[in-house]
Amino acid sequence: MKKISLRTKILVLIIGLILFVTILLTVFYSLIESSNTEDEIGDKALQFATMISFMPTIKEAFATESPEEIIQPIAEEIRMMTGAEFVVIGNTKSIRYSHPTPTKVGKKMIGGDNDKALLKGQYYISKATGSLGPSLRGKAPIFNEKGEIIGIVSVGFMIDDVKTIIFSRLLTIGKVSFFVLLIGVMGGILLARDIRKDILGLEPYEIVSLYRDRDAILASVHEGIIAIDEKGMITMMNQSAKSILGITEDFYSKGFDEVFPELEVTLKHDNYGRVNNQEFIVNQRHVIINVTPIIENDSIEGAVISFRDKTEIKEMIHTLAEVRKYSEDLRAQTHEYTNKLYVLSGLLQLEKYDEAIDLLQIEASYTSSQNKILFEQIKDPTVQALLLGKLAKSSELKIELIINPNSYLNRIPNTIKRTKVITIIGNLLDNALEAVIHFSKKEVTFFAIDIGDDIIFEIADSGPGITNSEISQIFNRGYSTKRDKNRGHGLALVKETLSELNGQIEINHGSEGGMIFSVFIPK
Repeated sequence: MKKISLRTKILVLIIGLILFVTILLTVFYSLIESSNTEDEIGDKALQFATMISFMPTIKEAFATESPEEIIQPIAEEIRMMTGAEFVVIGNTKSIRYSHPTPTKVGKKMIGGDNDKALLKGQYYISKATGSLGPSLRGKAPIFNEKGEIIGIVSVGFMIDDVKTIIFSRLLTIGKVSFFVLLIGVMGGILLARDIRKDILGLEPYEIVSLYRDRDAILASVHEGIIAIDEKGMITMMNQSAKSILGITEDFYSKGFDEVFPELEVTLKHDNYGRVNNQEFIVNQRHVIINVTPIIENDSIEGAVISFRDKTEIKEMIHTLAEVRKYSEDLRAQTHEYTNKLYVLSGLLQLEKYDEAIDLLQIEASYTSSQNKILFEQIKDPTVQALLLGKLAKSSELKIELIINPNSYLNRIPNTIKRTKVITIIGNLLDNALEAVIHFSKKEVTFFAIDIGDDIIFEIADSGPGITNSEISQIFNRGYSTKRDKNRGHGLALVKETLSELNGQIEINHGSEGGMIFSVFIPK
């Protein structure tokens, strides 16, 4: 089906509306004009008839033997002067004393509409068909000096002539109506052209298609996109931007400075100039910002701000770093076992069989205890691999990493991303290992349980502990109890990751010193 253009729709609507209104007004005005014209001509005929009925010459003529000889010339002269179709004067018996056709003088008046004037003495207007055809007449009785009715005056205009007058007036109305219609058409063309210019020459269905496409594109883009006008009011925001900024309510009534105060200063300073790949912290998330101004006629009409969440990238980098650590830890473990094999080989070559057996039993006992818990009670492969790496690392650092024998963990649900679990446990274990590395008692304990609605991880260390004032700050990005540069990101990342999982973390002091970090993740 061929689509109708916007210009055609506007022209059809305007022309149809103007045509309808013009015809309606023309018909209405025509009826009024027709009635007014008839009333005007009727009043004119009645005025002439009344004037003639009061003429002394006419009244005196009725007393003569041949009234028509006096009345006929006067009536014809008046007819010529007034433009009436006929001026007929008759006696009480309706016998004519004057008529435009002289041969009809002396004959009875035709029409049958003289009774009101001759019998009742009334002045009136009537329509009737006489000897000349249908006419509009003014009737007036003629009184003598005694007040007696002695005759009648009938002044008339032909109905066809009245219609001609009405038609000429309607023709004038028609010309005005046509002019109005022409102006309307020209206005419609200009209006359609102006509207098409405002909408860049696009048809409504094309705009709808672009709007649908835009919504689909904005919904599929993971980057946040916000459009603002020249006053800094938000005009558009996609779902990714809402998620990153944590916005749930309607944003159309908000200014950009309300939802993005970190960037508003930059935008005001640069007058909505370009911003390329600048990093900001928004809603406790690292985002990379790009700003592109909207320029029209050499003036800035607003800007489009796009930003992507760097937190996920950092999490991925951190996860890859953890994997790299696991690899290094496993290499260290391989190196350590190689050393133990060298010792065992040396003892066997020196025939120190008892010492070799003791070494094997000690190693087997420790490995058997740890592996039983790790492989029989911790059934999630991700956590298993993570703990294996940390066990190797702790062994290399001469730190005792103990997996609580009461631990029990099934496979983590698919609704929880493995990378987030690695981020949480990996950072907490690394912090615990660092806390005890320079301490006399080097001991870290790991516990996991998933009985109930939550998965619970608990990491305890025998380190120096953390003061209460430090506990309130350790989750702030950049803060570290080590006082080293480029530190203070691990626990902040743990807190952010737990927030995404709707989880919680608790910190308590250990009964024998050190700290206990308890993590609760809803299944």
